[in-house]
Amino acid sequence: MYLAELMARPQSEKGKILIVDDQPLNIKILHQLFNEEYELFMATNGEQAIAICQKVQPDLVLLDIEMPGMSGFDVCQHLKADPETASIGVIFVTAHFDEVQEVKGFQLGAVDFIHKPINPIITTARVKNQFTLKRQSDLLHSIALLDSLTGVANRRQFEQRLPELWKHCCRNQLALSVVMLDVDFFKRFNDRYGHQEGDQCLRQVAKAISDSLRRGIDFVARYGGEEFICILPETPLSGAMNMAKNIVNAVQALHLEHVDSSFKEVTISAGVSSVIPRQDLTWQSLIETADQQLYLAKERGRNQIASLSL
Repeated sequence: MYLAELMARPQSEKGKILIVDDQPLNIKILHQLFNEEYELFMATNGEQAIAICQKVQPDLVLLDIEMPGMSGFDVCQHLKADPETASIGVIFVTAHFDEVQEVKGFQLGAVDFIHKPINPIITTARVKNQFTLKRQSDLLHSIALLDSLTGVANRRQFEQRLPELWKHCCRNQLALSVVMLDVDFFKRFNDRYGHQEGDQCLRQVAKAISDSLRRGIDFVARYGGEEFICILPETPLSGAMNMAKNIVNAVQALHLEHVDSSFKEVTISAGVSSVIPRQDLTWQSLIETADQQLYLAKERGRNQIASLSL
């Protein structure tokens, strides 16, 4: 995903709010306030609220404190303890002004309090402010995980994503593939055309790779220098090889001049590895195998693919 798209998303997508209250009338009041501007979800108890948060990842939760079973405080503590839901903003909704309660709520990670009976103007303003802050925080976090030159994910994001996908494929016994890519003779390109042209070349290569990935679950990152890496979940070796072939062809189809290359234009080599994850292997072994195959593709003459299934 490119930076311009990322920055456009907060304005173009509706925010998601989960309203949690054991009293249907309170839910109805908040629903009437926010249903036109936000995508709303409702829960009437703590367990239901946690399940919805895990499933839909709302931006904000408007959370009643006093509920039978799990209290709002219990729900907030649970959400903040889980990395998957920790970034969701929690606004407590309470009928009692109690300084001790507010201190406890903020210590648990809440971002604000709203007091009953609901004042529409104050409530709308507080929710809007917190929603804006949440989107800004999400944007900054996303930017920190992007490569500033090419706009694709950086190595830090890659090293967060691959272990998650490894666990997913291990649990479900699904194939997981990695494609390691390296621009051929890139040092010669920089020496001939200069670093500004080299940077522009990497941007165009990154876009060609990114455009070749058709599924939302596929992932590309700049691994370092002129190296890129793709993660292809739920993809066996044959599918990964086809994807690598598409990428190699897409880069050559750019027809970027490179007079010091054997091919007289910019090309890319690919190393592919694939495995159904199991306990005796690590995700690092998948990268190492792809790297070895990339070296082999370069040994064989570049602008080609080498592959191996673990």
